[in-house]
Amino acid sequence: MNRLATTITIVLVVAAMAHAKDDYELGPDSKERAGVPKGDVTMFKWESKIFAGTTRDCWVYVPKQYDGKTPACVMVFQDGGGYQSPKGSYRATIVMDNLIHKNEIPVMIGIFINPGVFADKLDAKKKPASNRSFEYDTLSPQYAEFLEKEILPEVGKKYKLRQDAAGRGICGASSGGICAFTVAWERPDLFSKVLSHIGSFTNIRGGDRYPGIIRKTPKKDIRVFLQDGSNDLDNAAGNWYLGNLQMEAAFKFKGYDLKTVWGDGKHTGKHGGAILPDSMRWLWRGTPASATTPPVGPDKDGKSKKIDVPKEKTPAPATDAPAPTLPQAAEAGSPRPRFLRGRLFQGRLLRLFR
Repeated sequence: MNRLATTITIVLVVAAMAHAKDDYELGPDSKERAGVPKGDVTMFKWESKIFAGTTRDCWVYVPKQYDGKTPACVMVFQDGGGYQSPKGSYRATIVMDNLIHKNEIPVMIGIFINPGVFADKLDAKKKPASNRSFEYDTLSPQYAEFLEKEILPEVGKKYKLRQDAAGRGICGASSGGICAFTVAWERPDLFSKVLSHIGSFTNIRGGDRYPGIIRKTPKKDIRVFLQDGSNDLDNAAGNWYLGNLQMEAAFKFKGYDLKTVWGDGKHTGKHGGAILPDSMRWLWRGTPASATTPPVGPDKDGKSKKIDVPKEKTPAPATDAPAPTLPQAAEAGSPRPRFLRGRLFQGRLLRLFR
């Protein structure tokens, strides 16, 4: 009997691990399309006073549909160099080109910001020392102040930007993900939409406290999209996947406008990049292009207007159902039950028959 149980255990574990490939693929809305106007991307360097002594690279994306008269929505991306790269995991400017062209998100200007570095201080690799963790992982209003008083006014010198929180979103991955949430949490009057990929809601600089803080604080007017994978990091700072699950539970407890997509990926941009088009559709649903124009995309209640959305190989955002989305297994015709997913289960299962 013990041999049979052990054999069954091994088979189940092997089957579970076989799907943990992190092999998500980009869909058509993440690729350049013929006939779709390509927005302009310009780079500038910024020397900050709020983060004294730091300089950074920034990029501004302007879609062809921007007319210079109507204030455009704003989407800010942390680790901006990676997000704006046309060959990276996210390819955000290509996604925005395609979705704006199809009227599935409002006309918006993208601001892509790299973390600051100290040009006069060198790290162990003889490169300028990074200020990334301090800027991104710290639970304070300082980064929101940096955006409000430095970056947004600088970009606003050349382009007309929406000034209301409903017309502004912010995105980031890993520490950039918790940074995006911190900005909206500290200043919901500035940003109302948060997109977090593999967010570091762990104890790097106290981010693991957020679920408890959220539960005890009056609900704020913030819309949140979370993505993570069951094979994300697990180290002395915490377990990234469990940290995101705790955030999900806290948001649900308080009744936030929330969408989550859980997969089996690692600490990479593959899954987040694959679902970025659908993430952007959900995040910006029901948002008017201006205060005087009707909304684009799905309405406030999530009911889709008549929009031609091509079928993609990549997963759509998770519905409100509790089961997470695992697109690769589903496409193969053999969806893996939730209790089989992740390393936590695998370890418990092996110990059960020792």
